[in-house]
This record gives sequence, structure tokens and C-alpha cells, in this order.
Amino acid sequence: MTAYDQLLAARDAANAALDIEIVSVATAVPEHVTGQPEIAERAHKIYPQYARLEALYTNTGIERRYSVEPKAWYLETHTWEERAATYQRNAVDLLERVAIEAVAAAGLELRDIDVIVTNTITGLAIPTLEARLMNRLAFRPDVKRLPIFGFGCGGGVAGLSRAASMAQAQPGANVMFLTVDLCSLCLRINDPSLTMFVAAALFGDGAAGVVLRNPAGGPSARPSGGPARGRIRAMGEYLWSDTEHIMGFDVKNDGLGIVLSPELPTLMRERVGEGLAPFLAREGLSIKDFDGFLFHPGGSKLLTTLESVLGIGHEDLRYSWQVLRDYGNMSSATALFVLSQALADDVHGRFLMAAFGPGFSGYFAVLDL
Repeated sequence: MTAYDQLLAARDAANAALDIEIVSVATAVPEHVTGQPEIAERAHKIYPQYARLEALYTNTGIERRYSVEPKAWYLETHTWEERAATYQRNAVDLLERVAIEAVAAAGLELRDIDVIVTNTITGLAIPTLEARLMNRLAFRPDVKRLPIFGFGCGGGVAGLSRAASMAQAQPGANVMFLTVDLCSLCLRINDPSLTMFVAAALFGDGAAGVVLRNPAGGPSARPSGGPARGRIRAMGEYLWSDTEHIMGFDVKNDGLGIVLSPELPTLMRERVGEGLAPFLAREGLSIKDFDGFLFHPGGSKLLTTLESVLGIGHEDLRYSWQVLRDYGNMSSATALFVLSQALADDVHGRFLMAAFGPGFSGYFAVLDL
């Protein structure tokens, strides 16, 4: 066996041994809510050149979305500095809410958290968001921190994977995963592109927090907290080569410019199996072995494409469709909203969780709920 084969064997053995408890999940949205018809009316005033594309807004499957700023804010132009200020303030506010709720639901105290993993893509903060949060909340000063940037819509599952890996490496540890994206702040009304018009039909703001626990315990393990709501049994990911143009952000003078290619549904239809099939094969599973699916609802076209390609029904993705309807696409937080709704419904069984983001990349998880 070569050294490379040994590394692969070690990786597969570690994946096979993955058993991380999901102790709690919390979600939060900002106070400003707008119905999709009003958003459509506003978009057509800003972009009258796309009036013929009115059906794009009505066919999204979205009924309402939440935003951190009042409606008038989005009808004005803004500088990088203005966007950063509202991002930093509102992102930490939302993370404070989900952190407090997730810790309480886990039956723990803030001082019981050993690791904080934080994910985002829609703004910049230095010091990072969890550092700012620690100046508000009574976490221990020796908490290990891992800030993550750049996973986009895939960040809910990708970040959960990183948090699970950190929990796996520390028996008895309580790991908090926090993710927040304020997609509404990326609206740039001086950008006349069709991409900006399409993005305005999909994206909203939200945050989520998850407390994970390594049940292996240890001599210095802290209080165990409440019972597990589920377990992470496997994690995986895949990057499709030469697909950087599919999704992401360009850096503009006044903010982040959204990259969203119309080729995405075709890529998913023709090549999603290229990434998902090896992951399932490694775990000895097939699509038929799952009791349900918790997919990031990037949009109605993405969900219907996945239903067709994987041979699953609308009901199999009911939580994804519900979150899309009630919140829109909140980038990284959205997949955890889907998980939260499934847990609130007290579902049981084996579930496949998945999200996709810039790269173009896919992130997968096998959960026992």
C-alpha cells in the first residue's frame, strides 16, 4: 500500500467513525418582512428594462423575505463603508440571538462552549464576528475560534462539516456553529444587469446556530446538557473543475457584485451525480436508503432539477420547499433552517443534507434524526 493509499484509508476510517451529536438548532431573521409581490413591484421600478420577465418573481415559490434594513434603504446607493457598517451591526445582533437560543436549548451555559465556528460570505468584519460576539456574551475567553469566509450558499453544510470535525477531534467538547448571511445588503440598484434582477427575486437575510457534542466524553468533560436531536454520521464534498463562473461574487467599487450563471440548472442536471455518487458509495448508501432529504433551497428551479435527477418527489423535499416559501434563499443559513423545520416536526430516520456554493462545490451530510 502506497503512502497515498494509507492516507485515503485513514480518511475513510475517520469518516466511518464519525458520530457527532446535534444537540440544538436555532434560527433567526431580522424584523423587516416584505411579501414577494411588493418586492416584484419594487424590482420592476428599479429595472423597468426587465418588465417582460415578471413571471420570474411569481414562479420562485417564495411568498416573503426578511431584511435587516427598512425598504427605503434598498432604493438608495451605498458605499462599501455603509454596507460594512450595517452588516457588522446586524450580523452580530442576529448571531447573539441564535447563540443564546441554541445554548439554552442544548441545556448548557455559554461557558460550556469549547469551540465556536463562524461562517459568512455577505460582509467583512475584522475583528471577526465571533470575536465581537464574545464581547457581548459570557463565553470563556479561551474558546477556540474558527472564522470561515467564502463558502456561499454551501456554507451551512460546509461549516457544519468543519464544526463536526473539530468536535470529533475533542472528546467531550461542545462546539457551536454559527452562520449568518445578509444577502439583501448586496442589492446594488446602480447595477443594471440581469443577474442583479434575478438575485433580487431570490435572496433574503437570516442566521442560524447549532450546538454539536462529541459524545465520547473524557476525564475533563463539562456538563453534557440535553439529549441529542440527531447525529452526524458522514460528511463529504466535491468541487467541479472549471466552474468558477457559476456562482460567487465580484468585488465592485460599491460592494459585492453577485455572480449567478444561468448554466447552474444544466450543471446540476448533468453532473450532480459526479459529486454525490462517490460520497454515497463510500458510505455504502444509495438514494433509496434515505427517509428524507434536507437540501438547501437555492431556488425553485434548483429543487425541481434535483427532484428530477435523483428520482425523488416534491414531498421528499417538503422542508426545503417550506423554507423557500417562507424565507427565500438566505445563503448559508438556509440549509440549517431546513434542518430546524425537520427537527420541529419531530421526524425520525436517515436524512441526506446537501448544499451547493461557489467553486462550484457541493457539500453533503448523512444525518440520523
